[in-house]
Amino acid sequence: MSRHSPAVSDRTGNLRFPGSKEMNAMPSLAEVVDVVIGVDTHKHTHTAAVVDASTGGLLAELTAPTDPGGYQQLLDLARQHGARAWALEGAGGYGAGLARHLVAAGEQVIELDRPARAPRRHGAKSDSLDAARAAREALGRSHLAQVKSDGPRAQLAALMAARRSAVEAATLAQRQLHALVIAAPETLRAMFRGQSTTAMTTTATRLRTRASWDAHTVTTATVLRALARRTTALQREARDHEHAMATIVRAWRPDLLEQPGIGTIVAAQVLICWSHPGRIRSEAAFAMLAGTAPIPASSGLRTRHRLNRSGDRQLNRALHVVALSRTRYDERTSDYVERRRAQGKTDREIRRCLKRYIARDLFRQLEHGALPA
Repeated sequence: MSRHSPAVSDRTGNLRFPGSKEMNAMPSLAEVVDVVIGVDTHKHTHTAAVVDASTGGLLAELTAPTDPGGYQQLLDLARQHGARAWALEGAGGYGAGLARHLVAAGEQVIELDRPARAPRRHGAKSDSLDAARAAREALGRSHLAQVKSDGPRAQLAALMAARRSAVEAATLAQRQLHALVIAAPETLRAMFRGQSTTAMTTTATRLRTRASWDAHTVTTATVLRALARRTTALQREARDHEHAMATIVRAWRPDLLEQPGIGTIVAAQVLICWSHPGRIRSEAAFAMLAGTAPIPASSGLRTRHRLNRSGDRQLNRALHVVALSRTRYDERTSDYVERRRAQGKTDREIRRCLKRYIARDLFRQLEHGALPA
């Protein structure tokens, strides 16, 4: 029997231990588990390495297929040891199936969101070495986020990916339609002259070939109609996905939709990146994730900050949309923009400041509920 008390998960999804009141007061992972099982996840196989929590030594390893039978093999290996935690990189990708299996079995699963890439000794690399590195990195981290079971975040992520794909494909089809109209025979060009892209799509959807047209005109009309119908179908698909996301957001966090400049798509993207309370350790970490944390770019007596191009660019884009919307339609934001302009700030610098403030307010609301008006 293990000499350690088992770790438990608090409502925030962080690993908490008996006697600890807050994250900063928590003992290290090595003090509460006997082993950490690191897993190097791949499409067809997963490799697990059991590492002693006290010494960091490798105790056992196993490679298993990525199916329920393989997941159970890994779990059986882990159960041969005492108090344990799992460390998975890619828990939302190749490791998603294993993570679900482990969570359902009551295991403690740590999500390694961005593991450090330390130089390998003599360039050595293998699945078992990577799995052991994952376990040792979990032992060295001060903040541990537990993998959550599937829920509204997973649904939003799937819908967002499908909607984004549909929007991109619809945009491409519209561009192809527009380019084809420009090069079309005059008989067809005359039908579209002076129309917007949206109107062109409607006109092309209703195109009918005529017996008097030559083969080139008939073929062009047929392709235009196909592109228009493809565009319409993809736009309808994107709307359906957005409606489904709206239903989930309203049921999960309707308070986000009450904030100025935040609609369904922005709220969904923010929730996908945030996931659950405690996953992101602080407001500053959320700002860094969003790519809104300022990067010093000072020189001499001039103090400046430059654009942060790292982080989750989809989340950054969502905050950008909020900043633009509030600049136009929110009186307090408009007043702030004018004050900063009077101080000599450029619009780009002001927008960076706005996005940083928006990230701060959103994180506080996500972690603690709706902010007072």
